[in-house]
Amino acid sequence: MAALPWLYFTHGDTMSGYVNLDKPQFVSAGVIALILVETIRLKLGFTMYGQRDYEAKQVSALAWGAFAVGITFLCLPNSPEFVYPLIFSLSFGDPFFGELRRVDFQPKTVFLVGTIFIMLLWIITWHFFGTPLWLAPIMAPLCVAAEWPRLRWIDDNATILLIPLTAILLVVPWL
Repeated sequence: MAALPWLYFTHGDTMSGYVNLDKPQFVSAGVIALILVETIRLKLGFTMYGQRDYEAKQVSALAWGAFAVGITFLCLPNSPEFVYPLIFSLSFGDPFFGELRRVDFQPKTVFLVGTIFIMLLWIITWHFFGTPLWLAPIMAPLCVAAEWPRLRWIDDNATILLIPLTAILLVVPWL
């Protein structure tokens, strides 16, 4: 998933041109196709490789993550400085938090170490993509906190991206 911003910003025009669409139309078509495929999968009640058994009856983590990534591209179609750190926070942060929990780190430690990790990702994107550096200490704890809620109807693969995306959308007009 971390390669998607590179594909979008480097090859998006070429890929979407193959089907006579612009980049936002291409992403929109992909999100609509995802929704249709997920709806059919749920209607038939099966799981695909890598999905958990309970996902046979609810929207999968993969679908939630892909949906959130698509919405990120649609909301910020010309903003690699924001898209890269947001998608990296999901792509690298979510599994990192999971590994910290797997080795029995306490929730406060997961939050602290996770915040430092996400902050480093945002600093890296500042260096390579011009992400405003002052966002790193603000967005890092927000990204970690956005992963925290355990909601039955929406997976953390969506919240870890959509909640910080909302914050970025509120900040962008002021930049």
